[in-house]
Amino acid sequence: MPIDAYAYVGLGSNLGDRAGNLLLAVRGMFEAGLAVSRLSSIYETEPVEVADAQPPYLNMVARVSLAGTPPSPDEMLARLLRVEHALGRRREGFNSARTIDLDLLLYADALSDTDFLKLPHPRLAARRFVLAPLAELAPDAEHPVLRQTFKQLLDAAPGGSGVRPWQP
Repeated sequence: MPIDAYAYVGLGSNLGDRAGNLLLAVRGMFEAGLAVSRLSSIYETEPVEVADAQPPYLNMVARVSLAGTPPSPDEMLARLLRVEHALGRRREGFNSARTIDLDLLLYADALSDTDFLKLPHPRLAARRFVLAPLAELAPDAEHPVLRQTFKQLLDAAPGGSGVRPWQP
């Protein structure tokens, strides 16, 4: 399937019932009217770019269909932020530990560079914890700016040992 038919959302949790938080977030996305059509496997990852010691994350990616009349990218992000808030997310500092983190990674081939929304997600291509589940769902789809496939970006990304399939 071409990337232009989908949006991709990164999910992460490193506080509380991490797997339960991911599942509640997926349910919240459905309840927010987002047509989640596929989920990646869950990966356990070491925190990156953090100043303090934190527990490991569980990460995954959800593919959201843009068929029919989907919300705009800004509206989709607003819905994701409401799901985060409903699940107890409070923004207490850059890369602080969190019950849930929902990032709009891609919205078809849309580009955005506003204070509210940057598309594609600006750090997507450098983060294995996003690239591994994204490449699982769309290995041959291309990053809309870099014009490399997500599989190629994953293969080139540093830090392979910090991302592993989750074993409950």
